[in-house]
Amino acid sequence: MLKRFSRFLLFALAMCLASICSHSASASTPPAKKPVHAPEGTSAKPIGISKDPYLGAIVVDADTGRILFQDQPDAKGYPASVLKLMDLLIILEKVEQGQLSLSNQVPVSARASKTGGSQVYLAEKESFTVDEMLYALMIKSANDAAVALAETVGGSVEGFVDLMNRRARELGMNNSLFHSVHGLPPGAGQLPDETTARDLSILCRELLKHPDVLRYTSTRKRTFRPEGTKGAIVMENHDHLLGSVAGCDGLKTGYYTRAGYSIALTSVRNGQRVIAIVLDSANRKLRDAKATELINKGFIALQSKNQHDNK
Repeated sequence: MLKRFSRFLLFALAMCLASICSHSASASTPPAKKPVHAPEGTSAKPIGISKDPYLGAIVVDADTGRILFQDQPDAKGYPASVLKLMDLLIILEKVEQGQLSLSNQVPVSARASKTGGSQVYLAEKESFTVDEMLYALMIKSANDAAVALAETVGGSVEGFVDLMNRRARELGMNNSLFHSVHGLPPGAGQLPDETTARDLSILCRELLKHPDVLRYTSTRKRTFRPEGTKGAIVMENHDHLLGSVAGCDGLKTGYYTRAGYSIALTSVRNGQRVIAIVLDSANRKLRDAKATELINKGFIALQSKNQHDNK
């Protein structure tokens, strides 16, 4: 009996010690973290497509179209306001075809007056000439002017967008699709404008066939509305390379957050013209630095070719 009692005591003591150890171990181990989930109905913030130094780039000889440099030229990106070059092309073609005059008045609709982003603050029922509106479009990158011009020339914004896409197909801009006349970020349920560096170079070459183009794109500063009148605005060109890059006289910059910074740049030296496209760069200074570098690279390539041809 004594032996049984002793065995019972030893068993009870062992169980007690095991319980104490188990409790101590659990107290020293932190509880597992529960997975953190985003609140229901929310989604991740859209990621921009811009790259360092750019999404795509190309340099071409404006006269022949010969490619002097290319790096991912067919990568699809967002042109932002650079697409306004298509607006300019369509309008100048209609002027040259006699379907429109630069002196024609462009009335401002309620829709145009409510367009956001860069603007010249057009008021409903104001009216300006096609010529003045084109200066606003190219210098100030005025989105309200883009809408007003589109409504006048295309009958409606949607009608003008159809003209843009039709002209793009005619030019062989096979990777471009426009949904707006200004290049602003798409609203809810809308799709972004898409293009490539190569397609933009095609557009620029066609555009440069029209003499009036550089009159608008090379202007660094101009007043919209008569000076001293209510609403007069001093417009300053967004292209900071005008006046700083030798021979630079256009063409257009573009930016919004998801797209990054783009530029269609052209320069003429010793009678030769080069076009450089930088699409969707990570920041403005980088875009401008790469565009300057590519323009210079283009002229070096042209010079080398000329020397080779003269041998």
